[in-house]
Amino acid sequence: MNFLLINGPNLNLLGDREPSIYGLISLEKIESNLKQKALQEGVQLESFQSNSEGAIVDCIQQAKGQVNAILINAGAYTHTSVAIRDALLGTKIPYVELHLSNTYARESFRQKSLLADLAIGVVSGFGPKSYELALDGMLAFLKSQKT
Repeated sequence: MNFLLINGPNLNLLGDREPSIYGLISLEKIESNLKQKALQEGVQLESFQSNSEGAIVDCIQQAKGQVNAILINAGAYTHTSVAIRDALLGTKIPYVELHLSNTYARESFRQKSLLADLAIGVVSGFGPKSYELALDGMLAFLKSQKT
């Protein structure tokens, strides 16, 4: 199985950016840990990060026919990007939306997701563990589809 992990804007600043909200671990370390976990589950995991909405849309479109699932932390684009939503919808690749922080306990503008209603599930508020929970959730979903 092949999964794609997509991280949106400012997640490249993890470890330095608002550690009281996002913690001290870097995106590189989160990705490395998740790739190890994925391999243990028999999954090849590719990761992609961009601060550009268009680059994320391109990445999603290029993944069609290449990956079985997407794990996406779209960052601020979660709340604003119809383009990313349409790319996910158009490719029909199942995905899990994930966030480090509990977006529903933050500012009101962060409490609306344009991606959640199309997602297999949403994981929010568990820090770096959100990535592992998203992987586990997607694996469970895909296994349930085979039976």
